[in-house]
Amino acid sequence: MSKTDLERAIIADIENNHFGSLATVEGGKPKLRYMAVFNDGLNIHMATNRCTHKVEELEDNPNVSLLMGYEAGGTKDILEIEGTASVTKDESLRKKLWNDEFSKWFSGPEDPNYVILDITPNRIEYTGQGQEKQVWEA
Repeated sequence: MSKTDLERAIIADIENNHFGSLATVEGGKPKLRYMAVFNDGLNIHMATNRCTHKVEELEDNPNVSLLMGYEAGGTKDILEIEGTASVTKDESLRKKLWNDEFSKWFSGPEDPNYVILDITPNRIEYTGQGQEKQVWEA
């Protein structure tokens, strides 16, 4: 598979998986949590509260890992994404990603505690159904 075809397959899988397991580093050890995933191509975004431990962890160490796609019985492609994350309060991105489900935690897209994690992948391992693992690198 060419790099372009691999990128298309990866983007399609990100778009078809609305949740993933995000790992940060806390005290030198991995810390894992399940989060909603949004994307614009290979640019991955996650909404969170700026007062969470993950935001503190990213300030100390921006390296993250994101696992997406596996379901019981192996019914989906699997993405293992390594990259770096930064916290943004970009107003246009906050408005673009806002949905009413967030109102459980935030007063609206202008809530100062509502921030977006931007994940920049540097390596992605893609395993399609019935295929060998392939690696995409930035």
